Amino acid sequence: MTPVEICDRTLALAHLGVGLTEPNPRVGCVLVAADGRTVLGEGHTQQAGGPHAEIMALRAAASAGHEVRGATAWVTLEPCAHHGRTPPCCDALVRAGVGRVVVALRDPFEHVDGRGIQRLREAGIEVQVAGEFSADFAVAHAQAHPQDPHGLAWAEAARELNIGFLSRVLRRRPWVRMKIAASLDGQTALANGRSQWITGEAARTDGHAWRRRAGAVLTGIGTVRDDDPRLDVRLVPTPRQPLRVVIDSRLEIEPTARILPAPGPALVYANAEAAASARAQALAAAHPQVTVVAAPADERGKTELAAVLADLAQRGVNELHVEAGHQLNGSLLRAGLVDEVLVYLAPKLLGPGRGMAAFGPLENLADALELEFMECTPVGADLRLRARPPGRAAFAGQA
Repeated sequence: MTPVEICDRTLALAHLGVGLTEPNPRVGCVLVAADGRTVLGEGHTQQAGGPHAEIMALRAAASAGHEVRGATAWVTLEPCAHHGRTPPCCDALVRAGVGRVVVALRDPFEHVDGRGIQRLREAGIEVQVAGEFSADFAVAHAQAHPQDPHGLAWAEAARELNIGFLSRVLRRRPWVRMKIAASLDGQTALANGRSQWITGEAARTDGHAWRRRAGAVLTGIGTVRDDDPRLDVRLVPTPRQPLRVVIDSRLEIEPTARILPAPGPALVYANAEAAASARAQALAAAHPQVTVVAAPADERGKTELAAVLADLAQRGVNELHVEAGHQLNGSLLRAGLVDEVLVYLAPKLLGPGRGMAAFGPLENLADALELEFMECTPVGADLRLRARPPGRAAFAGQA
């Protein structure tokens, strides 16, 4: 394999961690022999508490009878250097006797944050980090990838795959992705509230793939009343169901709501009085997997959304997938809490109805919420658009 193929393979392995590794990052590792091309072992991070990518790759090499001494470990994230649920991966690489480690991205987690690289170098192992390749290594890498001699594209792909982990570690809140299904004229429902189905089956399946990627799926009590969704992952395979979250300040949710008994745990954020009420106790008794959380209120008596995000981060949520109505969408956008908009546009015109988000009205065009398109992809008969506020990912080392 060439260096470019190795980089691509580490990313493909890391993608296998989607829906599995939360709250840990998605990491892939490939062990390559001293000849620079022969793969000895590969692996990706398993569920929380399970082996990390480096350990899986070392085990794969051992199972195949390969000697890894002097080999190069290509890994999408800096090997960990602390005792968490598992021992440090950098120590395992040292014991295995690898000769070099090539890293796509430094790990900013406070217990790692360069310590894994330092430990490897102190043990005499050469470490190359994308974007910081030494001159000799950059020349060798450029022979296979002249457009990206310093591995910057590899690093960027690793960042994108772990944008939620980086957000939780560096900003203390999840990466918030708002999913919207709308007609070409921007309506998410008819004036009478009917919305099933605006987009086609392919778009709905694709939306479930984005749900699978998230640690939690959030909606509001209005959507629960109007649509009675489950908000679990059903249309694509997944080893883990994301946490389901409902914003319900007055705790009006009915015990029969389909979102409550769906697989896995759920959280309902209500004001302090409602969270301490007999209704909350009855809800918990009827649904032991549901937790009612007391959340602070803003000046209008509504749930303080920034506090909800901070609490979800403490619970280990990296990416938060929002599927809500225009009211909650508008509140999140007004508060500047939306990092990315994921819109499925159907080739339909609905006329008057419910829009994507209730905020405004604005007095000037200059007051508009500006976004940058990241992607435009046909999905079945519909169109998938992704957009972000300019510079939103700068905290993760991106412009």
